[in-house]
Amino acid sequence: MTRKITVDIVSDTVCPWCYVGKRRFEEALARRPPDLDVFVGWRPFQLNPDMPPEGMDRKSYLAAKFGGDERAEHIYSAIREAGASTGLDFDFGRMARQPNTLDSHRLIDRAGRAAEDSGGRPGLQDAVVERLFRACFIEGRDIGDRETLVELAADAGMDADETRAYLDSDEDAERIRQEDLMARQMGIQGVPCFIVNRQYAVSGAQDPAVFLKAFEQVLEAEEAAAKSAEPAPA
Repeated sequence: MTRKITVDIVSDTVCPWCYVGKRRFEEALARRPPDLDVFVGWRPFQLNPDMPPEGMDRKSYLAAKFGGDERAEHIYSAIREAGASTGLDFDFGRMARQPNTLDSHRLIDRAGRAAEDSGGRPGLQDAVVERLFRACFIEGRDIGDRETLVELAADAGMDADETRAYLDSDEDAERIRQEDLMARQMGIQGVPCFIVNRQYAVSGAQDPAVFLKAFEQVLEAEEAAAKSAEPAPA
């Protein structure tokens, strides 16, 4: 019998640890038991919710956040090392601007809903997330720019004209802000955060073994609960 779990991944598109976490989570999925189906959904979180809509100069952002290039380099060198261990070649030096990520989260949400429609395809949301991460951290592109987002969406399999019309509207913007707020109210202060069956949270870019253990614990707890609910024999 096939067992099923859901994993909601709360992340931000400008969070390099979220990209590392994605790779480690994917490794866990590749090592999961063959009878386990895992349904994944991506949820929004903005590390910089007060970022201006147009974003800001990357050097100015690093100076304000870390106090200068030297401290920033120390922090990002550890991230580059973690990325390399998962096959990611981070190139933070190519990032000229620090973007506002609201539109990128709208795009991810749109992809998830498109995949549920008759015209959608499985894996579309994950493909969009992957394309956004790669564009930001490896190609140094501005994922706050709407035309860039349209191009990236098309790369992932979405319709360019429909995506442009959607992004040029305010559709879903307030809902995404509210989902971000709800994540904070749930106690999520940093990302990535992987919520298994809406009851067990794995915080951070953990090793694959940690995710596999979380899957096992959730399934065992549900099986125990189901048994305890069975009527006693007459």
